[in-house]
Amino acid sequence: MTQHFDLAIIGSGSGNSLVTPDFDGKRVAVIEGGTFGGTCLNVGCIPTKMFVYAAEVATTVREAGRYGVDATLEGVRWADVRDRVFGRIDPISDGGRRYRQDGPNTTAFLGHATFTGDRSLMVELPGGRQETITADQVVVAAGAHPVIPDVVTESGLELGDLVHTSDTIMRIDELPRRLAIIGGGFIAAEMAHVFASFGVHVTVVARGSQLLRHIDTEISQRFTDLAREQWDVRTGTNVLAVGRGDGGGGVRLHLDSAAVVDADLLMVATGRRPNTSCLGADAGGLAVLDDGRLEVDAYGRTTAPGVWALGDVSSPFQLKHVANAEARAVAHNLVHPDDLRRLPHDHVPSGIFSHPQVATVGLTEQDCIEQDRPHVTHVQAYGDTAYGWALEDRSSVCKLVADPTTGRLLGAHLMGPHATSLIQPLIQALALGTPVDELARGQYWIHPALAEVVENALLGLRLERTA
Repeated sequence: MTQHFDLAIIGSGSGNSLVTPDFDGKRVAVIEGGTFGGTCLNVGCIPTKMFVYAAEVATTVREAGRYGVDATLEGVRWADVRDRVFGRIDPISDGGRRYRQDGPNTTAFLGHATFTGDRSLMVELPGGRQETITADQVVVAAGAHPVIPDVVTESGLELGDLVHTSDTIMRIDELPRRLAIIGGGFIAAEMAHVFASFGVHVTVVARGSQLLRHIDTEISQRFTDLAREQWDVRTGTNVLAVGRGDGGGGVRLHLDSAAVVDADLLMVATGRRPNTSCLGADAGGLAVLDDGRLEVDAYGRTTAPGVWALGDVSSPFQLKHVANAEARAVAHNLVHPDDLRRLPHDHVPSGIFSHPQVATVGLTEQDCIEQDRPHVTHVQAYGDTAYGWALEDRSSVCKLVADPTTGRLLGAHLMGPHATSLIQPLIQALALGTPVDELARGQYWIHPALAEVVENALLGLRLERTA
């Protein structure tokens, strides 16, 4: 028997917010084949940052001596740290699932959905049962999954045993003595910080010459230099083979430098790929791009009439705040076909909650050079401000990129404490087009707060405009 709905949503992350009051009195299907609530709630942004905060506490204790405070870290109760995180998160996930199962207007299908035709879906449910669903409109918000390199899949090691991704490593039962991480991006940087702060010996193996290669080159190099002081960092290195360690315990990575890395656990952090391979995209008339994303237009419409997509399954930005913004646009577009809103992809910021913290938005200096775009830059050290003195900071910076003629900000790149908060007025300046001199002198900056780093960075830009 086929059930028909006004709207069918595949995915319960940001897609879950599409059930707006506009659908009161209508039938909405919410389909989720994994954990209810999506990546951010369960295995991404929220749990990782809760772990990061505990890691920051541990790091603060270890570094207390630099401020004249004698303190020692007696230990980290991993199980208590973990249970504090998931004791908060798991009930939220369960509550969201129950609400969609029992709440008004929605029917929850806890299974994997596959397109079988035009806005027609087959849902594989537990126990081998199947449901056929059709809908007037369908939104695909199915998210993404970790990429496992061939060298790991061919190793014979089982995922969840000695090999983990960000989806599983936060729920392990005890801390390893040694952790190897393959990857040099933001997930690798955050998890390396967490485990190293808890006393684990961390080795990071990255193909590129620097960590965080996707950000401004200067900030990336500064971060890499600091990372080498905290972790065993092997850049410009490929993993040729992965196997069990001596005696069958742990894992051993064979590197192209002829070196080996032994560890108790291996974490793979080599990116995430959209969940499109088992979606039945061809049957549903949905085009898939070379990188695995569903093709969508500026309004979130796929190539299939009446089918929309948002979030990691289709967006060029695998960021929760982008998925949420896209969901707001698609929610409007579902019920206002004659007044469509574009997906908001301008001035997208991102944050990396490692040690140090990194935040970035807009063009990098390299972008401007490659585009032959006139620009000026200024790098402001935290340590040149009063609060930077309080922090005994010698490495953190705020780097700004601006148009010398218009005075418009082009990009902002911060590395240091509270970078993800300090960048917010710079995001606002980009979004509203506020010239940097007006931003610097058109408002008060509290003295001696850390925000003076941003103020001084703005004042340090040498513009050509006279007014």
